[in-house]
Amino acid sequence: MATARPGWSRKAQYGLFFGLIAVIAGVIVGLILLGMSLVAPKTFGELRGAALDLTSPISTSLYEVSATAEGLVTGAGDYWDAARQNAELKRQNQAMLRRMIEAKAIVLENRQLKAMLQLRGHTRDAIATGRIVGSSFNSPRRYAILSAGSSDGIQVGMPVRSADGLVGRIIDSGAFASRVLLVSDRANIIPAVLLRTGIAVIAQGRGDGTIDVRPLEVGRNPFKRGDIIVTSGTGGLYPPLVPVGRVVKLDDDGAIAVPLADPSATNFAIVEPPFEPAAVAAEKAPDPEDQ
Repeated sequence: MATARPGWSRKAQYGLFFGLIAVIAGVIVGLILLGMSLVAPKTFGELRGAALDLTSPISTSLYEVSATAEGLVTGAGDYWDAARQNAELKRQNQAMLRRMIEAKAIVLENRQLKAMLQLRGHTRDAIATGRIVGSSFNSPRRYAILSAGSSDGIQVGMPVRSADGLVGRIIDSGAFASRVLLVSDRANIIPAVLLRTGIAVIAQGRGDGTIDVRPLEVGRNPFKRGDIIVTSGTGGLYPPLVPVGRVVKLDDDGAIAVPLADPSATNFAIVEPPFEPAAVAAEKAPDPEDQ
């Protein structure tokens, strides 16, 4: 179907007519303004200022809209960039935290190794040094596993100590590992003395990670909070003056102490010969409670 010519459409004719009038009016206004700028430049300047005042709000609004749009685009870009930087900082923080933990672990291990080397230098004929690779917490029996065995010269009954104090004694020994009966076990009875006064006491494990300390003489309670208990050397198994525990609570006729050598915080331990060699023979006899 052919398109209707403008002459056949009254609407199209009106459009062409008013368009022609607008073009002619624009040309006339332009010529008037041009003539005014040449004849009366001052008046023309005032008209330009009035036109500027009229169009200024529109220009301002358009600028604000443009600036807002640009700010939204820029803000969105900054937001995503900040989110990316935040994620990167979190990854760096986690990596730094891991390095700090590793560094602290290395520092702690070095400190314990230095203490063990110094202890070994002052310990008479140390048999072997091993790492404590595990210990019991929930069991009523308190044991630890030492990464040294009979191939290192370890025998049942030998005392085990760390730089902090007495750990216990060997009750089982394989070729490359040994089981240690901790000082907090009920079957471990240690002749000891109160370091502050020299009073003879008996230290026996309670099976809950603590030690029950009782004086040999019945009478008034000689203990105070913070007192240090050390081995006396009586019995020939443990050498004298090895720290055993620290008093944390008093009861009617004795006290409760915590071991100074905590196996959960101790990495390395030294196995020593008994204070008197004959004491090992007595320890080799099987303990009914250990069966």
